Amino acid sequence: MTIRVRFAPSPTGMMHLGNVRTALINFLFAKQKEGTFVLRIEDTDAQRMLDPEAKKILEDLAWLNLTYDEGPIVEGPHAPYFQSQRAHLYEETRRLFEQKHLIYRCFCTEEELAKKRERQIALKLPPRYDRTCMALNEEQIAKNTHNNIPFIWRFKLNHERSVTITDLAHGSITFELSNFSDFPISRQDGSFTFMFANFVDDYLMNITHIFRGEDHLSNTANQAAMFDALNISLPMYWHMPILCNTEGKKLSKRDFGFSLRDLKEAGFLPEAVSNYVGIIGSSFTEEVMSLEELTKAFNFESIHSAGRITYDLEKLKWVNKQWIARCTLEKLLALCRPLLEKEYPQAQYLNDHTLTQLLRIIQTELVTINDVTSLLQFYFVEPTITREDFLACISEQHYTAIKEIITAQSTILAQPADYNNQIKIAAKTQNIPLKELFWFLRLALMGTTHGPSIHELLEMLEYDKAQQRIEKALHILS
Repeated sequence: MTIRVRFAPSPTGMMHLGNVRTALINFLFAKQKEGTFVLRIEDTDAQRMLDPEAKKILEDLAWLNLTYDEGPIVEGPHAPYFQSQRAHLYEETRRLFEQKHLIYRCFCTEEELAKKRERQIALKLPPRYDRTCMALNEEQIAKNTHNNIPFIWRFKLNHERSVTITDLAHGSITFELSNFSDFPISRQDGSFTFMFANFVDDYLMNITHIFRGEDHLSNTANQAAMFDALNISLPMYWHMPILCNTEGKKLSKRDFGFSLRDLKEAGFLPEAVSNYVGIIGSSFTEEVMSLEELTKAFNFESIHSAGRITYDLEKLKWVNKQWIARCTLEKLLALCRPLLEKEYPQAQYLNDHTLTQLLRIIQTELVTINDVTSLLQFYFVEPTITREDFLACISEQHYTAIKEIITAQSTILAQPADYNNQIKIAAKTQNIPLKELFWFLRLALMGTTHGPSIHELLEMLEYDKAQQRIEKALHILS
C-alpha cells in the first residue's frame, strides 16, 4: 500500500500551532514511510476564506520547510487541490448518493430546526434531527421544489449499523449510528459542507491515513458512515491530542504563540518551531532535532492516547536558544542585521566583519533573534549611569582603589587580553573583590553588571569608545 496523507487547512489567514503540528506529523509520517504528503485547501466556506489562494498557508509551510508532494502550485494527479474548484466532483458523488437513496432533501428552516432542538432538550432527549423531511412523498417534494422552497441534502444514516475505525492512539473505536443524526452534505446555496467535501476528497485522492486533532473525532463517525455506505475501505486515523495552555484550557488567540505569526514576529526560528511541536507530548533521547532527525526518531508504532498536551512557552524558548546557538555566523548576520538597522539606523554603516564579531560574542545569550537589539543596545547607545548605580553594587571603601587600578592600567586598554590580566593581578594585590571591579567596568561600558567578559566588551567597543566611557565613569566616582 502506498502511504498517502493530507494536510487540509482552511484559508483563514493564520496558521496556529495546532495547524503546524498537524502539518508536521503528516509530513514526518509521509517521509518516514516513503509516502505522499498532499496539501489540500478547504475553501468551501466563504465566511472563513480570509486568505485568498491560501498565500499565507503556502508561505508558512515554506518558512517551516514542510514541503508537500501534491497540492497548489506543485499540482499532481488529483488536481485541483482547492475545494472551491472541485464542486463538480462533489456533485457527481451527491448524484451517486441520490441514486443509492442515501440522501434526501430537507426543507426545514433554521427557525424550525431550532424549535425542534429546544423541544428535545426540554424533554431531556438528545438534540437530533427528527427526519421530518425523510417522510415526504414525491408529490410533496415536487411541490416544494416547484415553489422554490430552499432545501439542503441530508445523509440518511442506517441506524441499524455501526462503523468501526482504527486509531493509532486509541485502537478500534466503534460508533453506533443510532446515536447520530442525519447530517447535511450541502447548504441551501448549493455548496457542499466541510464534512461531505472532506469525505469525497479523501476517497478520490486515495488518502490512507488521516491525522488531525482530537476535536474532529465526532466528525469521524459521519465520514466513516459515508465510506461504509459506498463499501469503501476506511483510512487509518490518529486523532491527536489538543494543545492546551498551562491552565489546561485549549490554546487560543489570547495565548502568546497560538499563531505562527506571533512566533515569527517574536524572533523564533522555523527549525525551533518544528522541533518543538514535533517533540511535545512525546519522549525522545535527544530533544534538539532537525526535520531529518525527527523523521527517523518519531515512533508511529507506539503512540500515547493522551487527550491533551500542554504548550510550554519556556521549553519552546529553550529549544529556540539551542537552534540559535547552532546558527552559522553568516545566517545569524542575515537574520539580525535588518532588526538592528531598524532599531539603530547607524547600524547600516557597520561592515559585515564588525557586526559578525559582535554577534559571535552574544550568540549564546540570544533566546530569540529579537533579543539582539537589547543585547547590543550598549554598542549603539551610550549608557546613562548615575552615582547611585555604582553605590548599588560597589562598596564605597573600594572606590579609591578601583579608580587607581583602572587609571594605572589605562595605557594598555587597547590590548584587551593584557588589560584583563593586569587588572586581575592588581585587584588581587590590593585585596579588592574582583567582582566589584568587573561590575564597575561593565556598568561603565554597557550600563549593566551582567554581560560579556571585560575582554570581550573591550573588543566589541574598541579603544576610543571604551576609553571615553571608562573616563566618564571615573569622573562620576570623583
